[in-house]
Amino acid sequence: MRDILDDIEPWHREGRRFAVATVVRTWNSSPRPIGASMAVADTGEVIGSVSGGCVEGAVYEVAREVLESGVPQLVRYGVSDDNAYSVGLTCGGILELFVQLVDAEIFPDLAMVVEAVRERRPIAVATVIDGSESVGRRLVITPSATRDSLGSERLDQAVASDARGMLEHGTTGILHVGRQGERRSDQVSVFVVSLSPPPRMIVFGAIDFAAAVARIGKFLGYHVTVCDARPLFATKARFPEADDVVVAWPHHYLAETDVDERTVLCVLTHDPKFDVPLLELALRTPAGYVGAMGSRRTHGIRLAKLRENGLSEEELARLCSPIGLDLGARTPEETAVSIAAEIISAMWGGSGRPLSNTTEPIHREPLASHPPVIPAALTPK
Repeated sequence: MRDILDDIEPWHREGRRFAVATVVRTWNSSPRPIGASMAVADTGEVIGSVSGGCVEGAVYEVAREVLESGVPQLVRYGVSDDNAYSVGLTCGGILELFVQLVDAEIFPDLAMVVEAVRERRPIAVATVIDGSESVGRRLVITPSATRDSLGSERLDQAVASDARGMLEHGTTGILHVGRQGERRSDQVSVFVVSLSPPPRMIVFGAIDFAAAVARIGKFLGYHVTVCDARPLFATKARFPEADDVVVAWPHHYLAETDVDERTVLCVLTHDPKFDVPLLELALRTPAGYVGAMGSRRTHGIRLAKLRENGLSEEELARLCSPIGLDLGARTPEETAVSIAAEIISAMWGGSGRPLSNTTEPIHREPLASHPPVIPAALTPK
C-alpha cells in the first residue's frame, strides 16, 4: 500500500471515489507478497500492481463492480481455480485479495495515514475482511492511539494490541480473533497493513563503491545514510541518492543512532582506525546485516583485532566479510549488486545459489531472527 499512497492521496483530497485491491494472503509461488496494492479510480485510471500483470485484468473488473455497488469483495486467484489460466496466473501461486471502496467519507483518516508515512511516523491500518457484519470497517493505529472502529470496543482493543506488535516489527498480515476480540476464537479475519518507517541502510565510507551501494539501497526501499569523517568526500553532491549524508567519525555516529533488526550496516571504510571501532559496535547491535569490505587478508587482520577487543566468536560470526556474494563483480555497480544480493539472502534465508541448482521453494518465509525487509520500490505495500 505504501507505494500507491502518493498517487491515491490527490484522488482522496479531490473527493474522488476509487477501489483499492490488496493482496491479503498468498500460497506457493505467488508473484506478489502480502500487502501489494492496486487502485482503480472512478474514471478507470489504474495505479499499482498485485501480480506483475498476471491477474490485473480480472482484478480491474472486480474493482469496477465494487465501485458500482460499494460492497467489498474477497477474491482468490490461482491454478486450482477454473479461471486460473484465463486470468494468467500460471506460476503455481495463489493470491487472495480484498477489494474495497475508498472515498473521503468512507476513509476520512487516509490523509492522516499519508502524513504519518511522509513524516516517518509508524502507523497501521486494520480492516475487517471476513467473518463479520462489519466487513470493510477500519481501525487506524499508532503506538499511542486509535482512530475509527472495527465495530466494537473490545474488538478494537484486541486488534490494536496485536497490531502494535506487528507495527514494531514492520510486518503485515491477517489476525484471526473472535467477534468481540476473543483470543481463542477465529471467526473474524482482520487484515493489518503495517506502515512503519522504511528500514535503514547506513553506508560507512564515502568512496565510489558507497555511491553505488547507496543507489541500490534506495532502489530496494531503504532510507539510506552515508557517513564518513572526511567533509571533503561526504557531500550531498557525491551522494545525491542518499537520504542523509553525515560528516562524523563512523563509530561515534553509530553509537548515537537507533538500530533495529531491519537495519543494514555496510562498512566500506577500508581503514582500521575507522572500521575496527565501528565493527566492534556494529556487531553488538541488533542489526539484521553487518557487512565489511576488504580482502581476505584485511578480514583476517580485522578479526584478530576484534578478538583482542573482546568480541566473542558468536558476535564475529555475524560479520559478512568480504562483503557480498561471489558474482565475480569488479565495478562499483557490480559490487553493489553482489552486496544487495547478500543482504536479501540474509534477510530471507536464501542460499545464494542459482535457482536452477536448488529444490527449495523460490519464495520463502523470512528467518525468525530477521523480520522481512520488503523492497518498497519493487513490492507495493
